[in-house]
Amino acid sequence: MQLPPLSNGHILRRYKRFLADVELADGRVVTAHCPNTGSMSTCWRPGAPVQVSRQDKPHRKLAWTLERVDMGRGWIGVHTGRVNPVVAEAIVRGRIPGFAADSVVIREPVFSARGVPRSRLDLVLHNDDHLAATYVEIKNVTLLQDDAVRFPDAVTERGRRHLRLLHIAVKRGHRGVIVFAVNRPEGRYFEPAGDIDPDYAATLERVLAAGVEAVAVRLRHDRQSLEVVGAAWL
Repeated sequence: MQLPPLSNGHILRRYKRFLADVELADGRVVTAHCPNTGSMSTCWRPGAPVQVSRQDKPHRKLAWTLERVDMGRGWIGVHTGRVNPVVAEAIVRGRIPGFAADSVVIREPVFSARGVPRSRLDLVLHNDDHLAATYVEIKNVTLLQDDAVRFPDAVTERGRRHLRLLHIAVKRGHRGVIVFAVNRPEGRYFEPAGDIDPDYAATLERVLAAGVEAVAVRLRHDRQSLEVVGAAWL
């Protein structure tokens, strides 16, 4: 997947969750939108190199967007909105074993179930028979602790709800898959961050035992692109 034109800089601070002050290479200091609802623990610090994109549109309050951060080992993707398109592209191109490359991909399908708030999952895949669908939820994974990349980096009730929806899809005769998109170069293995959100880890264990599937994929950042380069089913 091609990324928009990127400008180099250094991050000065992140605040109010969705804001980051960035000093650009030419010395200007700009406030960038930070499209990441997590804590961003281990994937930023003051002075770290960053890249930002710019969009001049009337409806935008901030023209700049924080895209990725380098903590010394390569780019970490902190723009969560980039992850779904690159995973969908990889599925269509057959780059993730276990998914049918000829799938018809629909993004953000509405999923309704009694007792669960009306929600959207990230993808639904259909094949020629259209009898069963594959519902897919994708999570951006950036937390690094020792040799493990972990999710979540903050308590996530929304994430637990998505796991429950995937479980319901499986009970209805469909396939439910959670994709953990590892968006940094370090880390030898993936694991749930049970110390940060024990309820999420417990829910994940429960739904996997009930038929939901999980796969961790590695994302690679090149100069102007992002792609899936490996996958391991959990």
